[in-house]
Amino acid sequence: MSITLASDVGGTFTDVVLTGADGRVRVAKTLTTPGDPTDGLLRGVEQVLAESGTAPGDVGRFVHATTLATNVILERTGVPVAFVTTEGFGSMLALGRRARVEEERYDLAYEQPDPPVPPGHCFTVPGRIAADGTVLRPLDEEAAGRVADGIAALGVSAVAICLLHSYANAEHEDRLAGIVAARLPSGVPVVTSSSVWPELGEYERATTTLMSAYVGPVMAAYLRRLGERLRGLGVTAPVHVMESAGGVLPAELAASRAVYTIESGPAAGVIAAARQGERRGLADLISFDMGGTTAKAGLVRGGRPGITHEFQVGGKGSFGGRRPGTGVPIKVPAIDLAEVGAGGGSIAWVDAGTLRLGPRSAGADPGPACYGRGGELPTVTDADLVLGYLAPDGFGEFRLSADLARAAIERHVAGPLGVGAVDAAAAIHDIANAQMGAAVHVVTVRRGIDPRGFTLVALGGAAPTHAARLAERFGIARVLVPPQAGVGSAVGLLHADLAIERARTFLAPAAALVSCSAARDALGELTRMLDGLERAALADLGVDGGAVTTRSVGVRFIGQAHAFTVDLPAGPVTPETVQRATGEFYKRYHESYGIDLRDPVEFTTARVRVVLPSYADAPRGPGRAQPAGPSGTRRMWLDGEFRDVPVRTRESCPVGEDLVGPCVVTEPQCSLLIPPGWHGTVDAEGALLLEGAA
Repeated sequence: MSITLASDVGGTFTDVVLTGADGRVRVAKTLTTPGDPTDGLLRGVEQVLAESGTAPGDVGRFVHATTLATNVILERTGVPVAFVTTEGFGSMLALGRRARVEEERYDLAYEQPDPPVPPGHCFTVPGRIAADGTVLRPLDEEAAGRVADGIAALGVSAVAICLLHSYANAEHEDRLAGIVAARLPSGVPVVTSSSVWPELGEYERATTTLMSAYVGPVMAAYLRRLGERLRGLGVTAPVHVMESAGGVLPAELAASRAVYTIESGPAAGVIAAARQGERRGLADLISFDMGGTTAKAGLVRGGRPGITHEFQVGGKGSFGGRRPGTGVPIKVPAIDLAEVGAGGGSIAWVDAGTLRLGPRSAGADPGPACYGRGGELPTVTDADLVLGYLAPDGFGEFRLSADLARAAIERHVAGPLGVGAVDAAAAIHDIANAQMGAAVHVVTVRRGIDPRGFTLVALGGAAPTHAARLAERFGIARVLVPPQAGVGSAVGLLHADLAIERARTFLAPAAALVSCSAARDALGELTRMLDGLERAALADLGVDGGAVTTRSVGVRFIGQAHAFTVDLPAGPVTPETVQRATGEFYKRYHESYGIDLRDPVEFTTARVRVVLPSYADAPRGPGRAQPAGPSGTRRMWLDGEFRDVPVRTRESCPVGEDLVGPCVVTEPQCSLLIPPGWHGTVDAEGALLLEGAA
């Protein structure tokens, strides 16, 4: 079995896992180092290499998930960028598409956020492409030269170009990019929308291209530094980076298309949940990933994670949802997720006599008060420690201080509310469960899906402590806690497939593809477009065989703005193929909205996703000793009172044993609470499957 290293850098912790030659998984969980994330990552790599006795040169693959791209956009720490578009559209970014939600609706002093690029960095050029790709007005190359000179004078680090209808004809964009690049220093990236994501929708295509240029140099520098530091340790394996749709990209491709990695970290958790369910015959899952900073929920139906082709970065909304117009729209494939600011490090605070939680996080520095690193504000982790759900000596690489946790809760929550520290801690725990439930609500109930038939998969250091109580809120009767759940996303990276998606606009009424005299030509054009996208995707990955290709089209009712993605069979597109895709769209529409319509539909987009499977074997956990019984007891808060509850270590639980709640199962990276009314069984791989009376 080949040796694979995987790392997931989060806002609070950096998780590193290694599958050794014996197939077993070694784990390190270190605090994230915000100043330079590679510091914490390298510390974890050194730990797992030493523990497994692996020589750095024997590592065959390094897979990485990171929140770098998201953080750069949210914190506005990208490189200076110039933006060029068609004459007459220079105010596109400034006008934007802004929606006022929540408290902003009633803010009389509301100010529109600054555009992502200052007006002085926006340029326009004469020339016009029609929606069908014909040239209405030639590109004014003399004016383009003047624009290029103006950009060069600004000294920007990247340029984004998005011309009108370039998805249909990239001729003007390509020529303009050449003119601009010729006047800039060597190495300054010039990014065109036709190369990033050639789909209709000028504003979304513009912001996607802009963010790719904005983040790209930062991502490239980070991956270059990471590669150098790994080689300094002796790890020469190729670096792959998780992309937003759940595959991985070669580091060079991830650097040039950084926008594809915006949801890199969150995607890993859903992929891990899908793989864990697949090995146990569970196809309908809710991935619940709770780390130190946020909690995320994603849906897996029929064994496949839900994919969206447009999402918001930094958006606002209710209960874990993100409203269009509240953030930066990104038009690339991504696993469909809901996220709330309720992680283990989320800070509890009192506002006008009301207890609030998050979205501020204590992060890795200083961290929750119980870490003893200078943090003074109470967090969810502090509350769980006071309630007895966490052990002072059983968390990661350091001890937790119950005294510091209690003092923080008494000062900042219990005192202002006039209650005891335990009651305050219980309230923090309950509010955290409610907020995390909001993320599950978004991906299920709000989309017309009954969650009661799904299995909740708990991933992340804080998830197992809250998972069963969260499941009770929705009537979910089954919870899966995989082995190494505390680093579950990083374990999921071990199996990530090399993958890339390509798409192009193909706009045609479905009826015209099956009945009119030109249908044969149109179907031939669509088939050729899909073939070309597949060749381009294979070239992206640098492979020519062994890949699995999925073809699909976007389908919508004529006159609507949003489309469903419907898979197509392999081979040429035929009238029968179109009819089956139309029928599948009607079915999906009814499932999503409860409305049975048969109005005319149109195809909007041709898509191809190419996947090179990793063929990784299922990893085995650490060696398991047969137990003699409970490891001890601990007092913890259950149903309004403290009770002495049995505590077991994960290694002490034999296969097939029935663990009856209340009970706690601990491991170095997390603590699993089995509440009263629940029981759990350990399977052959060390996973715990909990069942309750919900």
